Amino acid sequence: MQVFRRFLATTLAVMLFAPAAWAQQTHVINKSALDQAVQQRVSQEQADRETLRSFLQHPTVKSVAAKAGVSTDRAQAALSTLQGDDLRQAASQARAVNQDLAGGATVVITTTTIIIILLIVLIIVVVAA
Repeated sequence: MQVFRRFLATTLAVMLFAPAAWAQQTHVINKSALDQAVQQRVSQEQADRETLRSFLQHPTVKSVAAKAGVSTDRAQAALSTLQGDDLRQAASQARAVNQDLAGGATVVITTTTIIIILLIVLIIVVVAA
């Protein structure tokens, strides 16, 4: 009877602890895939910031910003604080304006868009500070 109890106790112990040991070994994503996803995100954020920098350096943007009383230097300094959806949205709008500026789009639409983007960047800076 004592052998049976030991056998039963050992079997129950194995059954209780084995799933926990196996669960620790399984991973949803491997390390290289995670590293690649992080690197891709960082690269996209760098590309978005570069798009915004080139947008803010455009002579038309500087002219419109000066007329609106908005400092492009302050907006450029704020670029490092932008993250996530705010950064993606501002970069997307800047890409659209850059294409319009390259294609010779109407000045009214471009001016309005430039002011909106600059204000978004400055509002985010004020809120973050």
